[in-house]
Amino acid sequence: MNFLNTFFKIKERNSTIKHEIIGGTTTFLTMAYIIFINPAILSEAGMDKGALITVTILSATIGTLIAAFLANVPFALAPGMGLNAFFTYSLVIGRGIPWETALGIVFLSGVFFFFLSIGGIREKIANAIPLCLKISVTGGIGLFIAFIGLKTLGIVASNPATIIGLSRFNTKIMIGVVGLFIAVILEIKKVKGGILIGIVASTVIGFFTGDTLLPTSIVSIPPSIAPIAFKLDILSALKLSLLGPAFSFMFVDLFDSLGTLIACSKEIGIADKKGNVKDLGKMLYADVSATMVGAVLGTSTVTTLSETAAGIAAGARTGLASVVTACLFIISLFFTPLVSIVPSFATAPALIIVGVYMFKNICDLDWKDYKTLFPSFITILMMPLTYSISTGLAFGFISYIIIHAGTGDFKKLNPTLIFIGVLSAISLIV
Repeated sequence: MNFLNTFFKIKERNSTIKHEIIGGTTTFLTMAYIIFINPAILSEAGMDKGALITVTILSATIGTLIAAFLANVPFALAPGMGLNAFFTYSLVIGRGIPWETALGIVFLSGVFFFFLSIGGIREKIANAIPLCLKISVTGGIGLFIAFIGLKTLGIVASNPATIIGLSRFNTKIMIGVVGLFIAVILEIKKVKGGILIGIVASTVIGFFTGDTLLPTSIVSIPPSIAPIAFKLDILSALKLSLLGPAFSFMFVDLFDSLGTLIACSKEIGIADKKGNVKDLGKMLYADVSATMVGAVLGTSTVTTLSETAAGIAAGARTGLASVVTACLFIISLFFTPLVSIVPSFATAPALIIVGVYMFKNICDLDWKDYKTLFPSFITILMMPLTYSISTGLAFGFISYIIIHAGTGDFKKLNPTLIFIGVLSAISLIV
């Protein structure tokens, strides 16, 4: 016990081992849905679902342990929502890129992120990008994810007359809707693991209607990662036309990570009044390291999840909580038979709820400033309509620059932003 107190500085941060265990468990319950959702999304890219379950758990475990021991923070990492959708629907399905190449792009984005960490370039880029675009990126991804959730659930479908339309309801859709409202109500009531409970509830209801297959076993050896591990194709990812997607992965990871890290660091008392965070560099190194490890293992970008805040609210203050979270992920490895039977109509509602959480950030936009509102709207709108996060980003950067240059407001433009705009234009043209 004394070793734990000394190593993780538990007393120094006004915490106890009990609080760390409770906080780490809470974080796991709030983010455990990723074990179901990430394989469901990435498997549509043609990747082996069993291997994805194992890799999702392993990447979350490794990333969370890196944060625990490198930075001594109660932060949990796992494949990020939105980034996995970008991987599958924008790159693999949308552009016809092999998933091996897409993994190479993820790895390169991590390499770019790593080099940008040298000399504070990373922070300079983050500061150079307008706040309205940072907010709209998150909102756009939220709308994109929610749309994918509705499509996966079957509520919306293609329609030759109106492009998309409402589907005819069937048993699976009805079960999914029930699970959706169960999860939403539990989230409103702040029940820990509300999304996870919704997934389980839909799956169980499916047993009675015959829409969910019974597992052949409950506990088993985890599926092999061989079908996807070490299959990334970095050479094929080294193309000018793929530079945009690589930077899109990096930008979204950068925005999400910085926002989550700064907000959570304030809660645990390691950030000053100006927002400067102690050991922020170590936290970001943990993030980028996890991304590269995840790509090698076979998953999309691994990032710090906002669900970390739930564990902090429950008392987590040190890396010990992250160790607890990681241990629970390791235990879940041996229950993959239960994970593998979860149907898409049970996981789809989770996408809609996560989309709502991400979309709510648009309330921070300046609704009276049309010069920033229009680029924000275009960014949010183009992501779901083009089925591409990178395309939405590109339109947002380009429109922001054109509008401010056209109105003579050059002080809002900077060399870094203009450079990003040029890269965005090249990406769209190529």
